Formats: sequence, C-alpha cells, structure tokens
Amino acid sequence: MVDSEIYDILRSVKTIALVGASHKEDRPSYKVMKFLLEQGYEVIPVNPGMAGETILGQQCYGHLQDIPVAIDMVDVFRQSSVALEIAKEAIKINAKVLWLQIGVINEEAKALAEQSGLRVVMDRCPKKEIEAHGLPW
Repeated sequence: MVDSEIYDILRSVKTIALVGASHKEDRPSYKVMKFLLEQGYEVIPVNPGMAGETILGQQCYGHLQDIPVAIDMVDVFRQSSVALEIAKEAIKINAKVLWLQIGVINEEAKALAEQSGLRVVMDRCPKKEIEAHGLPW
C-alpha cells in the first residue's frame, strides 16, 4: 500500500475500534490509543477481559459487535492467528478499514476483508504513519 492510500485512510476515518486494547501504560496498544485520541479520533477499546471498564476514559467492549456506534476502522493488536476471526467480525459490523498492526500478518484475513470491500493495511502502525508523514489534519 502506498503512502497516499494510507494518508487517505487516516484522513477519512473518524471512529476506530482498537482490538486488543490494554490499560497498561507500557503496552503499545495503550500508547497508540492515547496518541490517536490526541489526534482527535474517537477510539473505542475492545478487550473481552476489560468489557465494561474504561481505558483512557473510553468505555471498553468485549467484542466488535457490542459497540453501539458505527466503526470506520478496526485496528488490530492481536496475534496474527486470530486476525481472520477479527476480519470476519469487521465485515459483519460494516467497518470500512481493517488495519493490522506491525507484526500482525495474515494474508487470508487480508484477502477476505478486501473481497468484502474493506480497505486493508497490514504490518503497519497508524501512530508511526502519522508521525513519519506529518499528517496533522
């Protein structure tokens, strides 16, 4: 995926479900969530073990389908082996983008999501993309 596509995705999405969110400040998912919130995105944490609690002041949900608002992008901080299931859930909730974080590589999940009309970014981080390309809106 070229930088212009990444830029277009990051400019067009408003609501992000962050799957694999953590309340631990030293975790990459926490740092990325905090950064994205600071950039003005609505970020909804998804973590079955923390459903009903809050992370960075945001209500945490157990599953994507539990979120009561429309989701533009699903950002995945989980093992590559579960990315296909998350892709299926992203399709069911009509997300527009499936973003697999650095190290999360699953070609089957990518293909399924793309076949279903989602844009897919794999093995990249939105925080790093914004920092690298100076994408303030």
